Amino acid sequence: MINFAHAQYLLLLLLIPFFFVFQAIVQMLRKRRVQKFGDVRLVSKLMPSYSKGKTWIRTSLFSLGFFFLIIGLSRPQIGAKLKEHQTKGAEIMIALDVSNSMLAEDYSPNRLERAKLAISRLVDKLRDDRIGLIVFAGNSFVQLPITTDYVSAKMFLRSISNESVPIQGTAMGEAINTAIRSFSAQSEKSRAIIVITDGENHEDDPVAAAKMAADNGIRVFTIGVGSPEGKPIPMDGDLLRDKNGDIVVTRLDEAVLQEVASAGNGLYVRAGNSEFGLNPIIDNIRKMEDEQYSSIVFEEYDEQFMYFLGIALFFFVLEMLIGDRRPKRHLFKR
Repeated sequence: MINFAHAQYLLLLLLIPFFFVFQAIVQMLRKRRVQKFGDVRLVSKLMPSYSKGKTWIRTSLFSLGFFFLIIGLSRPQIGAKLKEHQTKGAEIMIALDVSNSMLAEDYSPNRLERAKLAISRLVDKLRDDRIGLIVFAGNSFVQLPITTDYVSAKMFLRSISNESVPIQGTAMGEAINTAIRSFSAQSEKSRAIIVITDGENHEDDPVAAAKMAADNGIRVFTIGVGSPEGKPIPMDGDLLRDKNGDIVVTRLDEAVLQEVASAGNGLYVRAGNSEFGLNPIIDNIRKMEDEQYSSIVFEEYDEQFMYFLGIALFFFVLEMLIGDRRPKRHLFKR
């Protein structure tokens, strides 16, 4: 496996064709200057030491030297071996409500986007912990399995919308059960589920699901998104209405979220505009006993840049030694 530590320098290789273009322009301008003195062939006889072929040979050698120089500056590396890497941390499954009620604008720009921003900031703070994402509405599914690939986590997070789950509702209990099944086989101690929802119109028994999680050593934390007085739901340029034509108002159901957190041996936090609530929950997770995880990674890269720089130096020296002129004397005369 070849890795370039500074791959951005490889873009400089695009300059190589311009060396030949530049040399062709120089040759053309030189020919025009010679034509001003008279016949080109006659003038060429007056300059017998000049070698047009050597000019192109020097350009080719310089281009080869430049090619190997850029490869060297890019620091090519070869993975010497695979090594088992040990880390300690927690496994965190975040279950995010993506039902239409999360479009309410009691947060800026709305509940769902504000929650996504908070999760993104949380990911930026993680080091050796593993994280997974579950989205739920009328049902739930794993958006991102447990991983330490935080770049992928943020990429998947950006793609989440209220259309991620086509069936509307708030199947909070199913989301918790999905999270329970999604932890890795290595994890036994430090496992946590964070449910982010307004808690409204839950269709199953999330308290029983949280109790089952606690029985399996998994703590369940809840973050309430919304306001008790409620907000209408923007939908397709208008406000969402029920079958009678009345505007639907979505309200935060704190009571059920507090019950879920209590049954799950966790903590309930009501999200604010400045402090969304993830920080106090993460502080609680940090107090849990860290789990030790092992993964296979490439380590001990062998640096190869010095070989390419050596080859580049060889071509540069050769290019300087050749020169532009023909030799004045011949070793053998007829």
